[in-house]
Amino acid sequence: MRIAVFGTGAVGGYFGGRLAASGEDVSFIARGAHLAALSAHGLRITSPKGDLHVPVQVSDSPASIGPVDVVLLTVKLYDLDAAAATLAPLVGPDTVVITLQNGVEAVGMVARHAGADHVAGGVAYVVAVVDEPGHIHHTVADRLVFGESDGRASSRLRQFQAAGQRAGFVADLSTNIDVELWVKFVRLGTWSGMTAVTRSPMGAIREYPELLEMMDRAFAEAMAVGAARGIVFPDGLVEGTQQMVRNFPYESKSSMLEDLERGRRLELPWLSGAIARMGRESGVPTPTHAFINAVLLPFVNGR
Repeated sequence: MRIAVFGTGAVGGYFGGRLAASGEDVSFIARGAHLAALSAHGLRITSPKGDLHVPVQVSDSPASIGPVDVVLLTVKLYDLDAAAATLAPLVGPDTVVITLQNGVEAVGMVARHAGADHVAGGVAYVVAVVDEPGHIHHTVADRLVFGESDGRASSRLRQFQAAGQRAGFVADLSTNIDVELWVKFVRLGTWSGMTAVTRSPMGAIREYPELLEMMDRAFAEAMAVGAARGIVFPDGLVEGTQQMVRNFPYESKSSMLEDLERGRRLELPWLSGAIARMGRESGVPTPTHAFINAVLLPFVNGR
């Protein structure tokens, strides 16, 4: 397949790198020092699943790439609207743009620019970080879930699923992507807020019953907001999430904590901020997420 990775950070770089290494025709869109390093030295990935060092096609301009079969749109939420406005050169008659942002609002944001028929929702489960330009350090998990908004198992997404399987990561085609997006949202919205507001990895949070109780309250608030908006969550979600928290490596950090530590902008308005905002709209109390949002607001635009 012809694939464009728009936003070569940890998520786009990791999955795009695996796809390129398996033989897919992958072009990367990057900027700044990361673009320079990728151009000069290729993409390096350090991973428990096997290290990679692959030469890559990289540019800062969608127009230099042209129409592709799949766009993996992996920019941060605060850059999403501006990035989506430049998608047109990549979009052909049957191109699908898979949104891989956190939160639950990306599909609608991108559809306003690319058209709803060209957009599919996506969820990325991966713990990785760009620790220096051109290098991604992958810790654990590598799963993509994606699906058409109308629930069809479309040919274009079945082809991408096959490409992901050839690349060696878990590629799941969902017929109910809205629920998948919300499951990720209630988990990540809670975990991001908790790790960022405490400046602590998951292992440290596990050591304090008070923090685990706070995390449980935040998770329950997020689920209540989703339920008020018509989402039917799968059975066992609470217990399964608590088990995941127990099994995380001690040093596991959310991307929002990584951004906070590096003085970068935060996705707070689309995570705890969004849960608090949607709670107000739906009449659902969200005191824990409102607290997290308020405490982190001074850092939302970076240093």
